[in-house]
Amino acid sequence: MSYDLVVIGGGPGGYVAAIRAGQLGKKVACVEVERAGGTCLNWGCIPTKALLKNAHLYHTLQHKAEEFGIRFDNLSYDWGAVIGRSRKVSDRLAGGVEFLFKKNGVDYVKGFGSIPEPGKVEVKAEDGSTQVLEAANIIIATGAKARDMPGLPFNGKSVISSREAMVLEHQPKRMVIIGAGAIGVEFAYIYACFGTEVTLIEMMPRLLPVEDDDVGDALLKSYQAAGVKCLVDTKVTATEDRGDSVALTVEGPKGTETVEADVCLVAIGVAPVLPGGQLPEFTDRGWIKTGPRYETSMPNVYALGDIAGPPWLAHTASFEGVQCVEGLFVEGRVPRRVEGFPGCTYCHPEVASVGKTERALKEEGVDYKVGKFPYQALGKAQASGETEGFVKILFGKQFGEILGAHIIGDNATDLIAEMGLALELEATVDDIHATIHAHPTLAEAIHEATLDADGHAIHF
Repeated sequence: MSYDLVVIGGGPGGYVAAIRAGQLGKKVACVEVERAGGTCLNWGCIPTKALLKNAHLYHTLQHKAEEFGIRFDNLSYDWGAVIGRSRKVSDRLAGGVEFLFKKNGVDYVKGFGSIPEPGKVEVKAEDGSTQVLEAANIIIATGAKARDMPGLPFNGKSVISSREAMVLEHQPKRMVIIGAGAIGVEFAYIYACFGTEVTLIEMMPRLLPVEDDDVGDALLKSYQAAGVKCLVDTKVTATEDRGDSVALTVEGPKGTETVEADVCLVAIGVAPVLPGGQLPEFTDRGWIKTGPRYETSMPNVYALGDIAGPPWLAHTASFEGVQCVEGLFVEGRVPRRVEGFPGCTYCHPEVASVGKTERALKEEGVDYKVGKFPYQALGKAQASGETEGFVKILFGKQFGEILGAHIIGDNATDLIAEMGLALELEATVDDIHATIHAHPTLAEAIHEATLDADGHAIHF
C-alpha cells in the first residue's frame, strides 16, 4: 500500500492531521494501536469530563438542593454506573472519529507502528500479523503517557495512573494524589465529591503551579473548604507500597509526617510514547525535536502533538496537525507554531488562562495594570448559585494591550475563548470596553474586569 501520508497515532494531533490531509485529496492512512481518538478521547480529556460532571451533579444535589427548593430522601449513587457512563461517552466519540475517517477517505489501520526506514511504516496487529505501508510522508503523533515515580512503580491497584483512576472497580475510602497539576486536582475533586478521603500533595507552594498565583491560592482555599487535605510546599521523601495500601513519608512546613491511603494516584507529569524502528533526534527525556515546519532529522518524517514536547494539550496538538499538513500539501502555506494557547482545568471551580501570568510579567520587568472582578458581584452567578471565583486580566500599562487573562469560577473554560480571540486580534482595553456583553451572563465579568483596570468597574 502506497500513501501520500501515513500518520502514526490516532489522538487529537494524529486523527486531525489525517482528516485534514484527506480533505485536501491526499491518500492517507492513520495507524493507531488502540482506538481512534487516542489517549485524550479514550483515557483522558473526555472520560474525565464525564466523571467530573457526575461528581459535580452529585455534590450539588447533596449540598445545594435545599437552596434551590428541592428536597428528596436517600440520595445515593451507583459507582459502576458512574464509571460506565464515562466509558459510553468515550465510545460514542471514538466511533465518531472512525466515521470521520471513512467520510474523508482515511484508511484506519489498527496496530503498533514502526519506521523500519524512511518512507516505510510497518504495522504489527494484535494477532501478530504485519503489513508495510509505503509513505511519501510520515507524521509521528504517538503522544504521551503517565510518568511513574521513582521507587513507586504503577501496579494498577494500590499505585495507579490517571488511566486506572477512571475505571477503578471499587471506590477507595482513602486516596493520596501526588502532584497538583490539572490531572491531580481534577481527580481530587471527582473522588472527594463522592466521599473519598483525599490528600493532595504538591511540592510547590500552591495548587496548579503553572497558573497565576492568585488563581492557585484561590483554588487551594476552595479545596480546603471542601474537605480535601492539601499538603503544599511538601516533598515525598519515602514510599512504601504494601500491595493493598500505601504509606508515604512527606516533609513540609509542619515537618515530617506519614500519609496512608488505600490508593496512591501518581500525577507528576508525562513521558513520551515512541513508535518502533528508526527514530529521529530526541530533545530532553525522549521528546522528538522538530523544526519550524514540524520536520524531524529524518527526511520526510514529521512530529507533532505531545510527542514533540510541551505544551501537552489536546487542542494544541490538533492545531499542529492542521498546520503541519497544510504546510506539506498547500502550496505557499507556511505553517504556524503554537504561541498563545488556552490552558484549562475542569475541576470545580473551573480554571482557565491564556497569555502571561502576573508572576511572569514581574520577572520580565513589564509595566502592567490589573483588572479584577469577582463572580460574587454577577447577577448570573447569584442566580445560578455559583458565586465562587473571579476574572483577572493583565494589560500593558502604556498601550492597554492584553497580556494575559486568568479565570477561576463556573464555566471558566468556556469564557476563556473570548480572551484567546482578543489576544490573537491584539485587542486592547478600549476594544473590550466598547464591546457590549449581554446581561445577565458570566461574560460580564470580563467586561467589568477590563473596566476595573482603569478604576471604572460599575458593579463592584
